[in-house]
Amino acid sequence: MSTHPQLSFELRSDWLAGYLRADQIRTDTLVQLVAKWAEPDARDEVLDALDALAAIVQGTAREGELDAAVEAVEDAASMDTARITVDAFTVRRLAGELADVQEKVCRFNPTGKVPAPREGRWTA
Repeated sequence: MSTHPQLSFELRSDWLAGYLRADQIRTDTLVQLVAKWAEPDARDEVLDALDALAAIVQGTAREGELDAAVEAVEDAASMDTARITVDAFTVRRLAGELADVQEKVCRFNPTGKVPAPREGRWTA
């Protein structure tokens, strides 16, 4: 278990995958969205972009449509890139956590090699 779960790697319970938790990105995203929404001149543009995104999420999105709608919200809200600055101590901690996850997730394929499909196999 991480000493800082809000920015951490952890193993999924079945040991087949891991999780990256980065709460600060979600917080920054919501704060940026609401900050722009609070500006009277930008509110309608943000709301329109959110309404368009909601319609896509509730329906069946065509290829690329969801990404485009998310980008429209980001543009309307003048959102920054979703990233976090990490210092040397945090980088070392995260590297250790990721190494622990990697050890278990990759236990049956430690070199990470993907087998080449053989003829007659991998058919639907």
